Amino acid sequence: MELTRRGPGLLLRDILKGKDPQIDAVVQVLAHVAPDVVLLTGIDWDYGNHALTALADALKTQGQPYEHLFALRPNSGMATTLDLDGDGRTGGPGDAQGYGRFMGHGGMAILSKLPVMAEAAQDFSALLWTDLPNALLPEMNGTPFPSAEAIAQQRLSSVGHWAVPIQTNGGQQITLLAYAANPPVFDGPEDRNGKRNHDENMLWANFLNGNFPSPAPTTPVILLGNANLDPVDGDGLHDAINTLRAHPRLQDPQPRSTGGAEAAKTQAGANENHIGDPALDTADWRDIGGPGNLRVSYVLPDSALSVIASGIFWPMPDAPLFDLLTGEDAPRHHLVWVDIEPDS
Repeated sequence: MELTRRGPGLLLRDILKGKDPQIDAVVQVLAHVAPDVVLLTGIDWDYGNHALTALADALKTQGQPYEHLFALRPNSGMATTLDLDGDGRTGGPGDAQGYGRFMGHGGMAILSKLPVMAEAAQDFSALLWTDLPNALLPEMNGTPFPSAEAIAQQRLSSVGHWAVPIQTNGGQQITLLAYAANPPVFDGPEDRNGKRNHDENMLWANFLNGNFPSPAPTTPVILLGNANLDPVDGDGLHDAINTLRAHPRLQDPQPRSTGGAEAAKTQAGANENHIGDPALDTADWRDIGGPGNLRVSYVLPDSALSVIASGIFWPMPDAPLFDLLTGEDAPRHHLVWVDIEPDS
């Protein structure tokens, strides 16, 4: 769901005005689905989390109070002095640690009705790309792309990677592995974005496999976020997300929607060539010449947890809120939800 704007402070302004159709769609969908914990990606960050607090206030007026908010400064919009995207210029949005027009553009945030153990959270966003085991670093003609200096300072996370513990009503600790990966497109033959997307997804596989100085939690985890990678369709190195889906610590409940399956039937273009199940799609790229509908957002609970239900909020034309999720200004991404068996 899109909660990004073209400048700092504009998201807060639009939330407070209460007249923005995209913000209204987000609030109405969250109030309807009413998750206990939700990760929002593509939401502008600011010092003090003023926009996030305003969004939580809007949700409270809809009967959904989220008392626990968590957001850290993202890599998106974090300016550097280097040419990181190889376009021969510096100071552009592609030269930030993660693509962004300003500091905090397109960050992420957690809203929770359950206590967030913020003091125990781990932030892996500063990890250099070169420090990831078996990193797929971009090259052109055998030399680092765009330069050795750029690669030496490039962080892996385009937005962030957080391990955030929460406490359930029964007192159990569950750690959220939250992230939003770079899209694997908009590059050249060096496949910089494709390789970065692969390695952003593989960061969690390395963490769960014990390849980081800090060990993975022994208590249950839930991986969630925008992987920007479909298991079979669209661009990207699909093995990364399939490695996570098959990881022994995780399970893939394969959330589905009838709305997504129906949408693929009526949309021409790339969808006609897809081989994946359209009921699993989570994003709707309706542009002519675009990638079509893809499964890019995931909730992968710990294999030790009991999943009792799952789905994607992609309503059929006669269902509530359908009109909010159609049209040119409608969010491209649909909410993925998984219900976990509560503690006994």
